[in-house]
Amino acid sequence: MSRRALLALALLTPSVVSAQAPLKAALSGRATAEATLNPPRVQGQPAPKPFSIKIDYGQPHARGREVPTELSKPGTVWRTGANTSTTLTTDVDLDIGGKSVPKGAYSLFSIRTDNGYELIINSNTGQWGTQYDASKDFVRVPLTARTLAETRESLQIALVAAADQAPKGMLTITWGKLELSTSWAAK
Repeated sequence: MSRRALLALALLTPSVVSAQAPLKAALSGRATAEATLNPPRVQGQPAPKPFSIKIDYGQPHARGREVPTELSKPGTVWRTGANTSTTLTTDVDLDIGGKSVPKGAYSLFSIRTDNGYELIINSNTGQWGTQYDASKDFVRVPLTARTLAETRESLQIALVAAADQAPKGMLTITWGKLELSTSWAAK
């Protein structure tokens, strides 16, 4: 069969050609952490729309690496995810780690300091995750760190609700053997 005929056959039957190629894992995907808060109902009124607190982030995977290397030495800012910046969007005013955060959209970064770790809440949004502008920092929140017994392969950010179903809980960032956390509460 001629080379031209083989090329035509390959173009007409891509499933045969691609079925022989090895499968590859994606580098990272997008993940979301979300808390939904139901406002109080007023008798005789329609139910109000629930409020949402949402964190959208690129979810990297360790794949045998020690992670997160970005937080291994003080002063290095980490995008707290992969690819585009991690975004916090809230329909309600929040208290995060004792700091007031008005409703709106923010980018989240993390940094290791000489005394521990901090969550950086930055007013710039929509940028590539490595485009950090310190002049846009809204607030920095201290994070509590703990070492996990088992390694987490993939980055996980969670808004863990309080057991009593009050509009509060813990924000956790977990990857490798490191878990960082701080409190959150709706105001």
